[in-house]
Amino acid sequence: MPLSQSDITSVLHETRKFPPPAEFSKRAHVKSLAEYKKIHRESVRNPQKFWGKIAKELHWFKQWKKVLEWKEPFAKWFAGGKTNLCFNCLDRHVNSWRRNKVAIIWEGEPGDVRNIPYASLHRQVCQFANVLKSLGVKKGDRIIIYMPLIPEAVFAMLACTRIGAVHSVIFGGFSSEAVKDRIHDSGATTVITADGGFRRGQAVGLKANVDKALRDCPGVKHVIVAQRTKEPIHMEPGRDHWWHELAENAGYECPAEPLDSEHPLFILYTSGSTGKPKGILHTTGGYMVSAYLTTKYVFDLREEDTYWCTADIGWVTGHTYSVYGALLNGATTVLYEGAPNHPAPDRFWQIIDKFGVTIFYTAPTAIRAFIKWGEQHVLKHSLKTLRLLGTVGEPINPEAWMWYYNVVGKKRCPIVDTWWQTETGTIMITPLPGAIPTKPGTATLPFFGIDPAVVNKEGREVPPNTGGYLVIRKPWPAMLRGLYGDPERYKKTYWSEIKGCYFTGDGARRDKDGYFWIMGRIDDVVNVSGHRIGTMEVESALVSHKDVAEAAVVARPDDLKGQALVAFVTLKGGITADGSLQEELRQHVAQEIGSLAKPDDIRFTDTLPKTRSGKIMRRLLREIASGQEVKGDTTTLEDFGVLAKLREEDE
Repeated sequence: MPLSQSDITSVLHETRKFPPPAEFSKRAHVKSLAEYKKIHRESVRNPQKFWGKIAKELHWFKQWKKVLEWKEPFAKWFAGGKTNLCFNCLDRHVNSWRRNKVAIIWEGEPGDVRNIPYASLHRQVCQFANVLKSLGVKKGDRIIIYMPLIPEAVFAMLACTRIGAVHSVIFGGFSSEAVKDRIHDSGATTVITADGGFRRGQAVGLKANVDKALRDCPGVKHVIVAQRTKEPIHMEPGRDHWWHELAENAGYECPAEPLDSEHPLFILYTSGSTGKPKGILHTTGGYMVSAYLTTKYVFDLREEDTYWCTADIGWVTGHTYSVYGALLNGATTVLYEGAPNHPAPDRFWQIIDKFGVTIFYTAPTAIRAFIKWGEQHVLKHSLKTLRLLGTVGEPINPEAWMWYYNVVGKKRCPIVDTWWQTETGTIMITPLPGAIPTKPGTATLPFFGIDPAVVNKEGREVPPNTGGYLVIRKPWPAMLRGLYGDPERYKKTYWSEIKGCYFTGDGARRDKDGYFWIMGRIDDVVNVSGHRIGTMEVESALVSHKDVAEAAVVARPDDLKGQALVAFVTLKGGITADGSLQEELRQHVAQEIGSLAKPDDIRFTDTLPKTRSGKIMRRLLREIASGQEVKGDTTTLEDFGVLAKLREEDE
């Protein structure tokens, strides 16, 4: 994305600060800011020594010859080493006292529960790995996984990593067209799916989407179908196989394949607005080491924790922090199949109390939905087991942060507000909960071994509290190794804008304490009267108003200003929208961050267009605000009725 010729104006002001609770720090892996700074300084000065030491905490069939080989923009981490991610997630624990520890607590939307100990998980993964081998799947083959969030989806991921097949998980909310595009791009020969899953009380079919996609995918030889909803589906003779029938003939022993550290691990497609899907490629050794360490330190994992990352495994957060990072650390991870408000808006809080969840990691969009539904749904549950909260997915506005801290965390749980991307593989900027004081709305400081900066278009660091472009200056183990089959696009997208740096595509600023404030995508920066403003900061100001649950701000062309700000606002339950509230909100923004950022137009709406993962689809709002026809990919949209309502309101 080409950079603008002017820098970004930062308008958000936030001064509240929360030190880590003394009791938390006492038991934490990293106990003070001074300790964090010392380790971080050493890790950035000598990353090879730092990461080499961490890698030795995991199992390698053969040790590496060199920690890092770097020829910009291509990295090889732990070159010459051989390991296996599945072995490190399972066999290490099965060969210890953890064999009987619960690895996965799973709850289906209808209320069915499965507790799966490490020994049982190991058996089922080995069995399914043998199923794949029986169908001729070999090391390096690409496998599509298109499933609801059921344990079999995790078995499938781990079975692929066990034998060296490369998995590409497609979120179950995607359409048949999206499935077809990803099969074509990856050259997959096998698809693993289910008859369907449950969402808001309905059985949602998946196999029918696969059937439709495969009309144009002759390269797919096998489809394996897990039984979940038991709705009738078509089974193509010779191509389609029931999971449970294949498993009956498969043994429970399957040795983990020693894989080169740089062996491809997974491809995860990011949903672009148009054009060819972007297949982010991650490899084995570096991703494994970084997933292990970030999970351990960011969530301050202890043996007795019950950890819940609410992300679906179709997203990178689900890959790294629901599955791999948790299992590498021998943790108990919670998975939930359905919607957060089915059958009632307190489903998440019910699950936390039911299973004694201690660490809860979710998205700012989910938190804003909880605010809209009302705190009464939270307050009827004790949540006494919680000791740490986390956020992921996009910058969290300060008022949502405070609500999360006060209402969910009862003012006793630190919050880790994490910044990272599908491309980075693991968390890059984050508080360490026992060491780093937090401020609402900032991801704070870089994780160990990570060297970020905020720069201008020439690549020079900008002064404190000045907006600029967020870059990473040194390679890190979990970094993407490219875009699948398209090295030129990889170089152009991430390495051509700022010389010698990975360009994140995000705007940011650093405050006087060195904390990073993410201002949102550069695409979401608007030009207003010669100033470039991050829309996230205007959204934060709107949500700080007592009546507002959620806001999304976009730009439309304006003859006088260049661009005018249009705010789509969702109000808290029981609040009525009127003209006086519009003006009140405009003045509130002026008071919070200056008249420069006052929205020209405020439109009230019951809901915003979101993906099933909860991200607001601002691109669609930009098209509506500008009076354009909605174009491009809408396959990730959860509720298509939202677009129709917004168009009606626009007329």
